[in-house]
Amino acid sequence: MDDESKTPQSDLSAQRVSAADVFVAFLQLGLTSFGGPVAHLGYFREAFVVRRRWIEERAYADLVALCQFLPGPASSQVGIGIGLSKAGLPGAFAAWLAFTMPSALLLTAFGYGVVTFADAIPDGLLRGLKVVAVAVVAQAVWGMARTLCPDAPRATLAVLAAGAVLAEPTPLMQVSVILAGGAAGLALLRTDGASGHVSLGIPVGRGVAGVSLALFFALLAGLPLLAAAMPSQALSLVDSFFRSGSLVFGGGHVVLPLLQSEVVPPGWVTNDAFLAGYGAAQAVPGPLFTFAAYLGTVMDLPPNGWAGALICLLAIFAPSFLLVVGTLPFWESLRRLDPIQKAMVGVNAAVVGLLLAALYNPVWTSGIRSPGDFALGLAAFTLLVFWKVSPWLVVVLGALGGWGLQALAW
Repeated sequence: MDDESKTPQSDLSAQRVSAADVFVAFLQLGLTSFGGPVAHLGYFREAFVVRRRWIEERAYADLVALCQFLPGPASSQVGIGIGLSKAGLPGAFAAWLAFTMPSALLLTAFGYGVVTFADAIPDGLLRGLKVVAVAVVAQAVWGMARTLCPDAPRATLAVLAAGAVLAEPTPLMQVSVILAGGAAGLALLRTDGASGHVSLGIPVGRGVAGVSLALFFALLAGLPLLAAAMPSQALSLVDSFFRSGSLVFGGGHVVLPLLQSEVVPPGWVTNDAFLAGYGAAQAVPGPLFTFAAYLGTVMDLPPNGWAGALICLLAIFAPSFLLVVGTLPFWESLRRLDPIQKAMVGVNAAVVGLLLAALYNPVWTSGIRSPGDFALGLAAFTLLVFWKVSPWLVVVLGALGGWGLQALAW
């Protein structure tokens, strides 16, 4: 350990590893990283900054900052960025695949169970899963607010963002709130300024980055037109999930209202099945965006099952891959600019507001319907936040608690 600590920090960005090494490292995390995106970032830091020393501390902080600013799942994007910096494009894909695969397979299997044994699953278990979803989102609001809204101006910005989204719960309003948060941060908030920039050593040129960004915007604009011109359920799924992955800021929890508005009103997935799957997603390691695999599995219309899971999973993660590859080569110069830092402070506060709005609608309104539900939700929240119980265990206990409440008719 002492020999490793003598490695010059500036040399870390020049070190390369194989895509196979990246895959093995991220597969270990994909199998064990419980707790959601904030916890994932802690696991990544321990694995790649402290233990393996693949990336320097300040470079890691810069990467996290960028991925919080981009739409999509921040922890998955950080993983893609680390894989890209150590093994190029093959490393980026290996990091995503290894970190995503375990939870995607588990949620797909759970989806088959819901479809096959829907009548055999006690209502109380599904009730408990929905209550646990409330506790998990409340935990996310609690943790993110303490970090991203530590003062009155940012807390006020978060509350205003939540009010706007609750008043007009549409994807357009979510994007507008994020943009308004960035503008407010630029105009009103202060930062301490950049200190000690450290290169990530991204082995991808700006030409590849430009193509990646162009493809992202072409798909974002073109898929809705293509889906309208060529009616196809598969194409509609790609359009909906690509758009969801492109327009959601703040990670897996914030994608909930947008995905709900995409799949429930058209009748693709029932609201009860949606929330039951979201609760089950808390019991598996890895990124919460793999919830898309569950939704693809339980779709009422084909393609569903394994085909639907694969389509939805690839579509919701494709924007993250394109954005990380497209922005990292430009990021190291942009992040030094004070206006960018100020805008990011405002964006992060607005993200907390989006999450607060999602906590109320649809999570709370669908999950808490009796005093017993409220008591169970409080117990789950206490276990998660104060006793630091593993989320998978809280999910199991919550499902059993819901079963008990149903039996007691409480």
